Amino acid sequence: MSGIRYLWSPAPTPSLPVRGCDARFPVRRIFCVGRNYHAHAIEMGNPIDKATMRPFYFMKDAGSLVESGATVPYPPGTQDYQYEMELVVAIGAAGFRVAEAEADRLIHGYAAGLDMTRRDLQKAGRDQGRPWDLGKNFEQGAICGEIVPAAGLGVLDRGAIALQVNGQTRQSADLSLLIWNLRELIADLSQFYHLQAGDLIYTGTPEGVGAVKPGDRLQGHIEGVGDITLQIGEPE
Repeated sequence: MSGIRYLWSPAPTPSLPVRGCDARFPVRRIFCVGRNYHAHAIEMGNPIDKATMRPFYFMKDAGSLVESGATVPYPPGTQDYQYEMELVVAIGAAGFRVAEAEADRLIHGYAAGLDMTRRDLQKAGRDQGRPWDLGKNFEQGAICGEIVPAAGLGVLDRGAIALQVNGQTRQSADLSLLIWNLRELIADLSQFYHLQAGDLIYTGTPEGVGAVKPGDRLQGHIEGVGDITLQIGEPE
């Protein structure tokens, strides 16, 4: 509708650069998959039995998005600020109740991502039967690199994923170790949401998660997709 007046200017649409394109990818929603590598589920104390369980999800606000290469302040309210290196799927077409065989058409591209986590607040919420929002959904908590178009890559089912902190490797695994692969995740998530162009899916992190402190530098890499970097600043 034209002529709409707002009390103040709306926030700009969060977006990410796209490799080989001068147009940016507008981000609508950020879905995150919990415990999607067996070794990480075990290190969190909650093993996964794929035969009897299905994926579970939480969300981060699109306003929490930060581009790779940024410096973010150590967040308030936590003494245990942790990294989680992840493959991010960028959705480029609408889909609802999508079959696994049709999931490919929804994928616009991929990116390297960091699901930053206030682990102590997440655990407190979990132990008290409360939502994870304070631990997961906070300002500057979703870091993402450039979107790499899926054309030529297909649906990624393998490839190295790794993260270094101050030059030391902390996470090292392969996308083939995902409990639920990309087609399965898209098909399952679309049973609950009308997926739309601009949605991001953080697909889960391998084992080796850990805490960072001010001054730490994070460098991640996903084979065939690219890199991500993040500098941890002082608390505000």
